[in-house]
Amino acid sequence: MNFTTLQLAYDDRVATLTLNRPEKRNAISFELIDDLLQALDEVAKSSASVLILTGAGKAFCSGMDLENLKSLIGRSPEQNLKDSETMVRLFRALYEFPKVTIAAVNGAAIAGGTGLAVLCDFTLAVPEARFGYTEVKIGFVPAIVSTFLLRQLGEKHARDLLLTGRLIGVEEALRMGLINEVVPADRLMSRARELAAQIMENSPTSLALTKRLLSDHARAELDTQIVAALRENAAIRTTKNFREGVTSFLEKRKPHWSSE
Repeated sequence: MNFTTLQLAYDDRVATLTLNRPEKRNAISFELIDDLLQALDEVAKSSASVLILTGAGKAFCSGMDLENLKSLIGRSPEQNLKDSETMVRLFRALYEFPKVTIAAVNGAAIAGGTGLAVLCDFTLAVPEARFGYTEVKIGFVPAIVSTFLLRQLGEKHARDLLLTGRLIGVEEALRMGLINEVVPADRLMSRARELAAQIMENSPTSLALTKRLLSDHARAELDTQIVAALRENAAIRTTKNFREGVTSFLEKRKPHWSSE
């Protein structure tokens, strides 16, 4: 299958999925979401045992595409809910992916980009990588990502990242448990392939059943939490502060928050 915003390649039993919008720092567009969902479905049905997710250029993924972000202002409640449901589908497709996943983070991974990076089973990052959930800085709510982050980091670290919206470097990300390894840029992909080879020495049946078991353990809790996350993710888009946050971000100025 041909994709517009990413590249998918197979080498033996390893599939490598590369976000391919380097001129946009691999920002998440509606088209990229659709491509990712289709690519994940293709890899899930393939003979590949491991999926490596990385980015082209200097960034892994810089968050939502600016043009798409602008289009969110003025959308109907039905459109907002549909957008939120699509993002949930993407994050759950990656989190519950039946094959082992490795994120090879080659640069900045911001907001939704951090979400994609840390939802993989393993997250490797170059020393220059940066991570953060910056949604509160533009009047948004990190509702969907919070559902997964609480499970991965625990409440204190999740509150820190989600409420401050600050960016962190790889050493702090490693200490928090957000990533698994820091790898020099010139060894990132070779290290990802080494890890894939190590994983593939194990029983493929055991890997598949272990991944299914982990997903099953999380599913009931995720189902409940995502209902609330969808509601909050859609509701925030109707507020004055969301419109001001997005507008000020696009205009590159300091936001003027209201007391709503």
